[in-house]
Amino acid sequence: MQTSLMNRFKTFLTLCVVMIISSNLKAQLIPDRLYYGVGQRVVVYVQSPDEFFGELRIDLVHPETLKVVHSAPAAGGRVDLTSLFPTIWSDKSAQVLLAQLYLDSDATGAPLVIQPMVTPNIAVRADESTMSLSESDDAKVVFEDDRRSTMFAKGQVESAEREVTYSGLRIYIEQEVVMQTNEGDIVFRMRPDAAPNTAYNFIHLVQGGFYTDIIFHRIVAALADGRKFVIQVGDPSGTGSGGPGYMVDLEKTTLLHDFGVLSMARAADPNTNGSQVFVCLSRDGTSFLDGRYTAFAQAVSGADVIRAIAASPVDADDRPLDPPMIEKTFSRDAPAISDRLLPLSAQDRNADEDTSDTSLTEPDR
Repeated sequence: MQTSLMNRFKTFLTLCVVMIISSNLKAQLIPDRLYYGVGQRVVVYVQSPDEFFGELRIDLVHPETLKVVHSAPAAGGRVDLTSLFPTIWSDKSAQVLLAQLYLDSDATGAPLVIQPMVTPNIAVRADESTMSLSESDDAKVVFEDDRRSTMFAKGQVESAEREVTYSGLRIYIEQEVVMQTNEGDIVFRMRPDAAPNTAYNFIHLVQGGFYTDIIFHRIVAALADGRKFVIQVGDPSGTGSGGPGYMVDLEKTTLLHDFGVLSMARAADPNTNGSQVFVCLSRDGTSFLDGRYTAFAQAVSGADVIRAIAASPVDADDRPLDPPMIEKTFSRDAPAISDRLLPLSAQDRNADEDTSDTSLTEPDR
């Protein structure tokens, strides 16, 4: 009799644990809409499990460092983030933040990306000595803030500051992207804090089914000096010249090129980004692309898949003889900040790579 009661009690405890786990899976912050103009109420829905009677909390977190910027208690149902965090409108910086829901001390559900909508920092080609616009082959790609700073130092403009208008916020559930290839899956964590508009454009293309049955049309496993370079994909025509039918401006990014980092390919004009992307194969082989190409995501799994694609035989023009293919790409809600994996660059760094040289080879399209 005692054994039977004990077994029933164990079964009851197991069911309770299952119920708690399944209910936690339902906890999520859900924005009322995608865009909020300056001064408007930023309404989100706090979805919490019916079985939970603990404390709800929302933290505003820096996406890269995971440092908590602000914290406030919350309740289930509709809440106004501007009431919880008045600094949302008083702080008109361009800093992207994550809003993470907590059930007691447990981060639960995907964070919300809170992206300020500000005047973009346009990239141009300019003469390096005079900072005047130039189409010369020797012209340097420079962003407007850096160009103005240099011109101000030379007395060519009255202010080093460019004019920036703060329009409001774009808020959405943070996404990660799964790239299913014939060699296996690669999972990318988006970095909207590093390049918010580029990351969002990529998610838009992914959710629209753009990256379906597309070949890796360019593979440069190594540069002439042996440093590992890139694998490139994203052209439905397979020619290396195609795209989504529109172009996206080059975006200044804080993410450095490294193994597993996803970045935009472009033509000589810096503002010709579209859908073509490349995956970096090493820090040493791609560091010279920093500041000139927009890195916007990091692979968190699939290192062997990336290396397998890079090992594909190619012809003299770096076109694979039997092209690897993206079969399907989809987005899914990102994990809570406490559950996220380290990027591959941190997991699989090769300490023996040589950093002695640079190359003029670039991820062109």
